[in-house]
Amino acid sequence: MRCLLSTFVLTLAVATVANAQPAKLGPAFEQEPYGKLPGTKDKNGKEVAGPTVTLFTLVNKNNVVLKCIEYGAIITEIRVPDKDGKVADVVLGFDKLEDYLKGHPYFGTNAGRCANRIANAKFTLDGKEYTITKPGEKDAHTLHGGKNGFDKKLWKGEPFLGATGPGVKFSYTSADGEEGYPGRLTVSVTYTLTDSNELVVDYRATTDKPTICNLAHHSYFNLAGHNSGDIKDQEAEFAAKNYTPGDDTLIPTGKIAPVADTVFDFTKKKAMGKDLEKAGGKPIGFDLNYVLDKGNTDRPEFAARVTDPKSGRTLEVFTTEPGLQFYTGNFLDGSNTGKGGTVYKQYTGFCLEPQKFPDSVNKPEWKDKSNVVLKPGETYRQTTIYKFGVVK
Repeated sequence: MRCLLSTFVLTLAVATVANAQPAKLGPAFEQEPYGKLPGTKDKNGKEVAGPTVTLFTLVNKNNVVLKCIEYGAIITEIRVPDKDGKVADVVLGFDKLEDYLKGHPYFGTNAGRCANRIANAKFTLDGKEYTITKPGEKDAHTLHGGKNGFDKKLWKGEPFLGATGPGVKFSYTSADGEEGYPGRLTVSVTYTLTDSNELVVDYRATTDKPTICNLAHHSYFNLAGHNSGDIKDQEAEFAAKNYTPGDDTLIPTGKIAPVADTVFDFTKKKAMGKDLEKAGGKPIGFDLNYVLDKGNTDRPEFAARVTDPKSGRTLEVFTTEPGLQFYTGNFLDGSNTGKGGTVYKQYTGFCLEPQKFPDSVNKPEWKDKSNVVLKPGETYRQTTIYKFGVVK
């Protein structure tokens, strides 16, 4: 089924965005094939074609454009204007499905079933120990769900026109035992592009057995444009007076420490590059969980603000989650050639990932602040808002 509005209207709206001419044609969406996943063989050895991956394009009344695909529920583009009306794509990614299939550092994906790190790829739930998969054989810990997390799954996308703007609801069912996790987890992530230039990310999940669930959106942002170089001059401010210190492998110690008088203090606006080389880590840079002052909330509350002084673009984050992982693209090493042939080098993008604290399942002292256990009859809920704007 094609979009509810005409393809002509969407095409004109996208062209208008590219030329930075505000025409306010109203919200719209389009869907089209993006490529096919690799084929398989049936029990008789006959080749079976792989499923088609759909690309969805959303346009709001301000002609802001968001593109996303069913593979990994990945956001591939977000096009927003600067202070002069010039439009740029502000997320890192690729032009083709084949490049996403080759492997990448979670560009635009959704981390799950449990985001961030789980120490030694093990946890105990209701007295039973579970061993889960790791991204690679040389990895010491689980990261973002395991070897084949939600970032590598084919989701089913359903576009819609809502009261606040166009959107897509992606659905996926994770089988009992997938990547070692207990329980059949039914999960959805909904992207809505509002007419207030917000990307609203809504997660919902239910299970038939006790399990763990901690989902996080993992776009790499560069407010100057994905192909503009590093993000060191972009200024960040977090509503977080504390953070969770970690060891050399980024596993939290279990302590909660103040950011005051440390290089991790972003309670006041500060350029990301100012203390970057003092942040430590291998490779060097910021990659840590901030304890948001607000804690868990039912409604999204302010968590972070980033400003690009040159373009005037701003990004504000509001969330229901207690933690915010801040990452400055330390592991980007030039091995990924992205959209338009752009080589993504170290520090060319940053991530702001609202979530529960890393390794919470193995930190009983955090059970009230950051509970990742999900039981039958309960619903996991998260709402995070990425709001784009400009300052003159």
